[in-house]
Amino acid sequence: MDDSGPYTRRSALPWLVGASQMVGVASVVLTGVWMGHFRGGFAWDGSAQEFNLHPLCMVLGLVFLQGDAILVYRVFRNEAKRNVKLLHGIVHLLALIISIVGFVAVFDFHRSAKIPDMYSLHSWCGMATLLLFSLQWVMGLLFFLFPVASAWLRAAYLPVHVFGGVVLLVMAIGCSLLGITEKLLFSIMPTYSSFTSEGVLANVLGLLLVGFGVVMVYIITKEEFRRPPNPEEEALTVHFKTLTEGGAPPTP
Repeated sequence: MDDSGPYTRRSALPWLVGASQMVGVASVVLTGVWMGHFRGGFAWDGSAQEFNLHPLCMVLGLVFLQGDAILVYRVFRNEAKRNVKLLHGIVHLLALIISIVGFVAVFDFHRSAKIPDMYSLHSWCGMATLLLFSLQWVMGLLFFLFPVASAWLRAAYLPVHVFGGVVLLVMAIGCSLLGITEKLLFSIMPTYSSFTSEGVLANVLGLLLVGFGVVMVYIITKEEFRRPPNPEEEALTVHFKTLTEGGAPPTP
């Protein structure tokens, strides 16, 4: 009876992960349908079709893949930590590359159409999110994947890194919602209030992104879903600290 509560919470993790993936994939697909069906498809020629790559790359990279990169620590709870860190960094790098492609696409379109850059709240928040995301990845690379900082400095920075990941995911979703609204007002403002199919689809996309964020933040912040401590890894960490920072190894 005493173990039924924790067991139930742990068994809920696969269902929550599955739900997050279904909602996340649906968000990416819906973005593709919106830009592909309603906005004319995709291209790389400075046209409006090149702009269409921007929302698709942002939802895929800065939202879905960023969320999945964080999620690997919950999914692969019993794998070697080094391997999980490597996967975490690779997925984050993929998300960063796709996001940069999305940013280049929108700036290239603005230049071709002679539209001013960086004047809207969406653009300000989006640029801040991308820059902070890039900084977060570099810091993670230097502190954890190929650590150059001391053990105590890594331990001090870890809570900041974890908190920053959650904040950046929330920021990315918030920027996406701003972008959806901005795009709808620019494209279909005269008919938006008439519940046109494009407007309804975009609104549903926004709700899916919010749902993805809610499920992800719940999984990430739930203590019961955290990676369980591994005595062997902790022993190796203590031994590494002893070798690099001096002192005698602790005796059993």
